[in-house]
Amino acid sequence: MNVLLIYPEFQVTFWSFEGLLKKFVGRKGAFPPLGLLTVAAMLPESWDKKMVDLNVRKLTDKDVKWADYVFVSAMYAQKDSAIKIVARCNKLAVPVVLGGPILELEATCNEFHGVRHFFLGESEETMPEFLADIEAGKAKRIYKPERFSDIKRTPIPLWKLINPNDYSSGLVQYSRACPFRCTFCNSKKVSGPVWRAKSPSQFISELDAMRRTGFGNSGGSVLFADENFIGNPRETKKMLLELIAWQEKWGYPFEFTVQEPITLADDEEQMEMQRKAGVVRAFVGIETFNEAALRECRKLQNLRRNLIECVHRILQRGIDVASGFIQGFEKDPPDTFADDMIDSIQKTGIAMAMVDTLQAQIGTELYARLEKEGRILRKAVSNTDVLGTNFVPAMPMEKLKEGYKRTIKTLYSPKKYFERILIFLKNYDASRRKRRRITPTDTKAFFKSVFWIGLLGGFKVSYYYWKTLLVAFFKYRQAFSEAVARQIYFVHFRKIAKAI
Repeated sequence: MNVLLIYPEFQVTFWSFEGLLKKFVGRKGAFPPLGLLTVAAMLPESWDKKMVDLNVRKLTDKDVKWADYVFVSAMYAQKDSAIKIVARCNKLAVPVVLGGPILELEATCNEFHGVRHFFLGESEETMPEFLADIEAGKAKRIYKPERFSDIKRTPIPLWKLINPNDYSSGLVQYSRACPFRCTFCNSKKVSGPVWRAKSPSQFISELDAMRRTGFGNSGGSVLFADENFIGNPRETKKMLLELIAWQEKWGYPFEFTVQEPITLADDEEQMEMQRKAGVVRAFVGIETFNEAALRECRKLQNLRRNLIECVHRILQRGIDVASGFIQGFEKDPPDTFADDMIDSIQKTGIAMAMVDTLQAQIGTELYARLEKEGRILRKAVSNTDVLGTNFVPAMPMEKLKEGYKRTIKTLYSPKKYFERILIFLKNYDASRRKRRRITPTDTKAFFKSVFWIGLLGGFKVSYYYWKTLLVAFFKYRQAFSEAVARQIYFVHFRKIAKAI
């Protein structure tokens, strides 16, 4: 049996860095298709498998004709590309199997004409049944698990199917689900109500497999695809103990970015262990500084604390902070919500501030409430539609759009961005960070930044670029690489801001 696994192309969004990666880092894609690589490992060893990631190379008819089956996994931002892939496979008479987060509900399957088999939810539970049905010649149209899987049985991704040098970062998963119950988040529906994690030894085996494949040879950035890395702080600490020993054994081949709540700032031991394990950045969900809005969306873990001080506390432990923010809550004051958020984000010093308008995802408490109130405008959530939302907001829609647009353009103006870098440098203790070797990729990225930003960026952009580098070099030299990286990120953010 020949199986072709295809990862659709991402649309350009606020969250994507494809152009930046190619221009400065020389990589074709951001992250490898972890889900598809894991599915590949579930298939029989005797089957021949090939991977085509459309974010790093083109798909040919020869690729498709080789296959007996095509497996596609996609997120919503890949929908257009996924539809084109299915149509192409139909034309060449090759059956398609579709799965991934894009299939939120069984009804979603009706949007994809020409797919022979659908996988809803986690495939660890349903893949054995599918393989048996294929063997017996009675495969069903839809496979849907009756329970959430025990990820301690999840196989190691089949890394040999890709070239690690195509990607700027590796991607791993240690846990699934989140214990918090934010009303706008569909984690409970997608991953279940109970936080689950792989065993420490299992996770370390995955890192070993990545290292042997070649990840870590040229930079070693790795993102955890976990909804909440510290969903069970005690269990995470057990894993971190083994991760620290593994990193020390192999000379720290990886630097990690994790997603976790702001409650990290309360746990000194957790922050220290993460730092020793090579965690260099935490993506925290601040969402809003408006306490009434936090209560509204039940993000109670962010209440009764100074969120700005929490960010600074994490920075002072040698862990960088990025964050997501949301505008359009019922309790957002229409006349001041934009200025309030701009002011607070500036004070945190968070350069990578991902601001979105509130969206109601199917399967969330927010969606159920708004649907009952007759306020849903469209079911689908599009992360390419940055102006507006998929429901009727409490404030006038035009007021929300105007405030959001002004927020993005202000935050990513050269002066405001530079000011946040200064606050970051003042609070970030770079001496605590495990220093990795400077690679040829780092050197190339730096000199490309000098050329594209320092010389050709335009007067304002170039002025603040050199000002950032001079301040970092003479006052915060240990954080010089972080300052350069922020100016490179700025190219992407500025481009998106100008397009809004």
